[in-house]
Amino acid sequence: MRAIPWFSGLIWPRTLRSRIFLILLIGLALAYGLSFSVLYMERTMSAKAVMLGTLENDVATSIAVLDRLPPGERGDLLDRLSRGNYRFVLGPGLPGVPDTSSKGAEISGKIEEAIGHRFPISIERIPGAVNRLQAHLTLSDGSPLTIDVTPKGVMPIAAWLPYVFVIQMLLLILCTWFAVRQAIRPLGALAAAADALDPNKDGPALSEAGPSEVAHAVRAFNAMRERIAHYLEERVQILAAISHDLQTPITRMRLRADMAEDSPEKEKLVHDLGEIQRLVQDGIAYARSAHGSGEKNARIDLASFIDSISYDYQDTGKAVTVVGLVQGAALTKPHALRRILSNFIDNALKFAGAAEISVEHNAENNVVITVMDRGPGIPEDMLEAAMQPFFRLEQSRNRETGGTGLGLAIAQQLTAKIGGSLRLYNRAGGGLAAEVTLR
Repeated sequence: MRAIPWFSGLIWPRTLRSRIFLILLIGLALAYGLSFSVLYMERTMSAKAVMLGTLENDVATSIAVLDRLPPGERGDLLDRLSRGNYRFVLGPGLPGVPDTSSKGAEISGKIEEAIGHRFPISIERIPGAVNRLQAHLTLSDGSPLTIDVTPKGVMPIAAWLPYVFVIQMLLLILCTWFAVRQAIRPLGALAAAADALDPNKDGPALSEAGPSEVAHAVRAFNAMRERIAHYLEERVQILAAISHDLQTPITRMRLRADMAEDSPEKEKLVHDLGEIQRLVQDGIAYARSAHGSGEKNARIDLASFIDSISYDYQDTGKAVTVVGLVQGAALTKPHALRRILSNFIDNALKFAGAAEISVEHNAENNVVITVMDRGPGIPEDMLEAAMQPFFRLEQSRNRETGGTGLGLAIAQQLTAKIGGSLRLYNRAGGGLAAEVTLR
């Protein structure tokens, strides 16, 4: 069995659009976070270098000045010698605890380097909420001196900076979404066109606008569509030509058979010739349905139209009835619609002995005409295949049982020509329903 990633059903999206968006967004967000982290580290290191540099450069001078001044004059210079991160205090300072941190050792080392190891120094940490260190030393005259150090980290962030960060992230999401949309939209249109591909219907070619790779794929798709339509047209033309050419020799054979003496062999020959002739006629009808008859649309009264079809069958003793009340009108091709319904009724009569016709309007106000029977129906896995040319559920060559396999295929071709849709489904309780929807 193929291994499935553990994240496939959790966070990994199924659509290409979502995957590209997620990859770009995470990648750009990580890159942005890395840049921010590097900037923050550089700012921290700069602030630390400034603080230690100030200690190293200024403390030595300040201690040397205080060491040379008389004790009574030292207090006047304390404020001038103090800086933002440290100040001088005359006296032993505050009680603290020994500091063993790396920062304390680093500050102690800088101060010792600054005073040239002339004065012994000790560093203590002052307990409290603020990070605070005190360096204790003794001047040459024995006076204690304390350097109160308040190490400063990075400068405080401006109040408007979080808003800028939010705006940047929104722009990042917007740009990522726009880039993904520009890249995926042509693919979506190509997929929709492939899903709706019907070479039998005339339609505009898919637009070749977009990136060069997508445009190349669209050009290949349009060319493929034209080739498929050409192949189908050639197939139908061949069928029409063969069927047409067969009519002449069949007619000659029929005349010769009729002139022969009556015998059982003559009856079999006439019967076979009749079956061949019907097969040829169905082939011509299929070819005509594929190419279209050029019939114009006309508005028909549904009640009169359906009644005329049912009466034609009833006059020949066939059990064809109309179910429910038929009303309204439809704009369609009458002869094509009559051929479609006749094929449905013929199938129903062949397999069930009776047919019912109903006319309804669906939620979209489209006309739905259904021919129903109570015959054996069609297996669910063969409903779609039943509308393919020359497909027969009954595999015998007997026209009375198996037929030519073109009736439903002709109906499907004609339904496409009149702009409708065809559906076959098995009825509850047994039987088949053939439904044509007029849009």
